[in-house]
Amino acid sequence: MTQNPKRYTITAALPYTNGPIHIGHLAGVYVPADIYSRYLRLQGKDVAFICGSDEHGVAISMKAKKEGVTPQEVIDKYDGIIRKSFADFGISFNNYSRTSAKIHHETASEFFRTLYDKGDFIEEVTEQLYDAKANQFLADRFVVGTCPKCGNDGAYGDQCESCGSTLNATDLINPKSTITGETPILKETKHWFLPLDRYTDFLTEWILVGHKNDWKTNVYGQVKSWIDAGLEPRAVTRDLDWGIDVPVEGAEGKKLYVWFDAPIGYISSTKEWAAREGKDWEPYWKDEETKLVHFIGKDNIVFHCIIFPAMLKSEGSYILPDNVPANEFLNLEGNKLSTSKNWAVWLHEYLEEFPDKQDVLRYALTSNAPETKDNDFTWKDFQARNNNELVAVFGNFINRVVVLTNKYYDGIIPTPNEFTEVDEQTLAELKAYPAVISSSVERYRFREALGELMNVARLGNKYLADEEPWKVMKDNPERVKTQMYVALQIAAALSVLAKPFLPFTAAKLSKILNLKDLKEHFKGFSKFLKENHPGATDVVLDKVLGWNDISEHSDLLPAGHKIGEAELLFAKIEDEEIQKQIDKLEATKTANLAESKQAEPQKDLIQFEDFAKMDIRIGTILEAEKMPKANKLLVLKVDTGIDVRTIVSGIAESFSPEEIIGKRVSVLANLAPRALRGVESQGMILMTTNAEGKLVFVNPDADAPNGATVN
Repeated sequence: MTQNPKRYTITAALPYTNGPIHIGHLAGVYVPADIYSRYLRLQGKDVAFICGSDEHGVAISMKAKKEGVTPQEVIDKYDGIIRKSFADFGISFNNYSRTSAKIHHETASEFFRTLYDKGDFIEEVTEQLYDAKANQFLADRFVVGTCPKCGNDGAYGDQCESCGSTLNATDLINPKSTITGETPILKETKHWFLPLDRYTDFLTEWILVGHKNDWKTNVYGQVKSWIDAGLEPRAVTRDLDWGIDVPVEGAEGKKLYVWFDAPIGYISSTKEWAAREGKDWEPYWKDEETKLVHFIGKDNIVFHCIIFPAMLKSEGSYILPDNVPANEFLNLEGNKLSTSKNWAVWLHEYLEEFPDKQDVLRYALTSNAPETKDNDFTWKDFQARNNNELVAVFGNFINRVVVLTNKYYDGIIPTPNEFTEVDEQTLAELKAYPAVISSSVERYRFREALGELMNVARLGNKYLADEEPWKVMKDNPERVKTQMYVALQIAAALSVLAKPFLPFTAAKLSKILNLKDLKEHFKGFSKFLKENHPGATDVVLDKVLGWNDISEHSDLLPAGHKIGEAELLFAKIEDEEIQKQIDKLEATKTANLAESKQAEPQKDLIQFEDFAKMDIRIGTILEAEKMPKANKLLVLKVDTGIDVRTIVSGIAESFSPEEIIGKRVSVLANLAPRALRGVESQGMILMTTNAEGKLVFVNPDADAPNGATVN
């Protein structure tokens, strides 16, 4: 663990530009990374928060083929959507680049060439799956088949999403090309491999020994499992038509494999940022006094904890990550998030449908973050956290403080009188919170840290509820001055402590409290920053009220300072808004079922004479009742136009007798009668099923009379 680092390089997993950002990405990577980066900046730290669009690899090619466009059109479209979504949501990257940029192509090529020139790759001719009909080698995601480990029929050539196993395409049972549906053949091709087995001792010592006590158990456990199973050489090149050319002779038509080039994107993005800001990029990646932290989801653990570190170790001049606090997965309404199935809450859509509620989503995702296990996002929980916590706790406290200050003192903070024991205890407890929240953040326990932030608001609510200044005002207005002064100090502390978690709310609260008018008052407050952190920037010092000021001072808002009028920080979210989102997901579920439902195979051919033997008539159900002691059967009276007959139908689990009386139906009238539980059934009602598997009557669109024949 890096002690007292001079600077921090914070990376967030590069999102694939084959789709927009959804809440799973936010909860797993971008919100925790942003909280951490914002917190460090409040401490006056030198932070490079780095990300960018991942624009190479088979996922882009697949999306381009599906949409009938070029890969460049795909990446330009989604890079634009992703950039705007992040900016509107307030993710505070120092730099957001893209792997299609020239600087990235140069950096990745140079990195590969360095390892190649050192002889660190294995060059080998192997047999790979080849689609003869498409006349191309099949990248991992262009192959599906049966997983050899769990039997899942929809496993990809690189991973089974059912059991999580990492695979090679040649491991699949009954592989099929997703391009043509053909069974691929094996064909020889040359590739370059990173010999991960050579790094077993290094990885064992660095992670399993060195980070046994400070890395998350889910990360440590997955790394240990990989190492215990035995590391094998891993190909770093692919036969693809989209990506970075392999920069050596004899590699024509081959590209760098995306997992090799993507993490190098952190380095090239840092270079881009440093050039723009007039900085030297190398200390952020090559100085031992830099703390490097990767924020990722659990599906990227192997790349950031085994493969990328092996690459860095092989190159020789780079530092290794101090921590990789990977989160587990976030599910949605009980089902796994899926970009391809549109089972997601998309960030750009959320921002349109819930304007000015960025912090509500940040709060809901952080308070339910999948830090140690998979968690579930539901719209009802989202609503409850907003209404019962943000509105009722945080917003309620601030509103009461600001309203009472304006009511009693025209918004001017009163001069306090003598503090009681309760006042002293409350202020002492307030001073302890920055350290408590810091401890949680620095151990990557953001859910816990957010809970402590809300405890500050609860401290304020409890203080007001216990002291009841609105009652005391009648008999002891001098005491109320002290009470309101104490409550206002809590409000000021919240405006700072909320910045990493709820940045839009913190900015709004700072405006309400007119903190910008207090620069002179706070100049002395931040003196300790320059004394203890010589590298602290003037920008940080100019933020008026700092994180550690809360612990150092009791007059965060001085007497005589005028605050603004009350504004609601949070608005209640009504049931109708939530139901709209639930209905939207239900529509997606229905569409997915319809798309996935496969028609039954055609039956054996018959002659026209066979069909002509069937007498199908339009009829109307006149009566319906349940068959006694039979859960599935209804006894119907049906007017077929030629008679009124009894038909026993097995539809009782789908329809009640009352709802089908008067229903127009199609009846196979000349079916031989059959006795069912003592009742003779004289025909059959024609039915089908919809996308959800529910029974549906086959009936005429037009107003055909009873007895009309179906020809």
